[in-house]
Amino acid sequence: MTGRRLTVIGSGFAALTAVRRLRGHEPDAEITLIAPRAEFVYLPSLIWIPSGLRQPEELVVSLQRFFQRYRVTFHQGEATGLRDGGRIVVTSNGEIANDGLIIASGGRFIKKLPGIEHALTPCEGVPAAMAIRDRINDMMGGTIAIGFGGNPNEPSAMRGGPMFEFLFGIDTLLRRQGRRDQFKLVFFNPAPEPGKRLGAKAVRGLLAEMHKRGIETHLGHKPKSFETTKVVTEGGEFAADLILFMPGMTGNAWFDNTELPRSSGGLVQADEFCRVPGFERVYVAGDSGSFPGPDWMPKQAHMADLQATAAAANLSAELGGRPVAARFKVELMCIVDSLNKGILIWRTPQRSLLLPACRIWHWSKRLFEWWYLRQLR
Repeated sequence: MTGRRLTVIGSGFAALTAVRRLRGHEPDAEITLIAPRAEFVYLPSLIWIPSGLRQPEELVVSLQRFFQRYRVTFHQGEATGLRDGGRIVVTSNGEIANDGLIIASGGRFIKKLPGIEHALTPCEGVPAAMAIRDRINDMMGGTIAIGFGGNPNEPSAMRGGPMFEFLFGIDTLLRRQGRRDQFKLVFFNPAPEPGKRLGAKAVRGLLAEMHKRGIETHLGHKPKSFETTKVVTEGGEFAADLILFMPGMTGNAWFDNTELPRSSGGLVQADEFCRVPGFERVYVAGDSGSFPGPDWMPKQAHMADLQATAAAANLSAELGGRPVAARFKVELMCIVDSLNKGILIWRTPQRSLLLPACRIWHWSKRLFEWWYLRQLR
């Protein structure tokens, strides 16, 4: 059978990897990608916008050439629901029929905490990173509070790594500017051992780095609310002139208009093959899904790529009547950057590794960014 109609929802890491892999498995397929804009935002490098190491326009890349290269039809719109067991994707700009579907539309931040509007959420995109840059530039001194939370019903649905990077990067920036002594940096987290999912070595290393930099901590107390000038937690409150906070994640709002099985945390349920149970030829990858695995399995670009690779292989197999057999590899790999150095953290079910801060990891992160974006431009 040729001319299969395959649809990918999303335009992030998981979606683009799914497209690449699908084209390799299905050279004659009609691939449609659904997203609000034909662009990709390289979220890992948002940490460098406050310092000016990256400008916003460097991180937003048009996908037109990517679509041409992989023969993708772009459907501009937002997914709003599914019909016929996933064979029809309902969007804000019409309906798209398919023979196979991969959902890679990312996650949604849980913004229920009272006063959350007083905090900036860095991973919301370029505008948030620019707002952080502008606020820091305008400040003459004061307290900058940086923290992250989670989804109590979905341990994996959190993204803490970037907050450590903003924390260390802002410290480095202020030191470069010769005004670190005019600021107090406070890291807050409901867990007594923040970053535990990165491994015990990572927790010790990150806390030691904070101590070395003179960063204060407020740990083990859940945030209750934010105000314009303070953070209120179950263990007390502290003053803050600027609050950066990454909430936990849940599923996209459009999932509510479907019969997709959901996890207790609101994500699309998936099995070890990235299949959505109860649906034929419907798969999920990245932040949209809830996957079986260890409780430290991360929500990060690398993991999304691994899941998308498995999803594409299994969708192709199912379409061809072959056994679905590709399981995604569980691996946490990240570089916690501090603007001039980086800490390498690697974890698998068998082992974990932390390599202390050095310049080579910072440059490795920049090299990977160059390599990845070069493929899209």
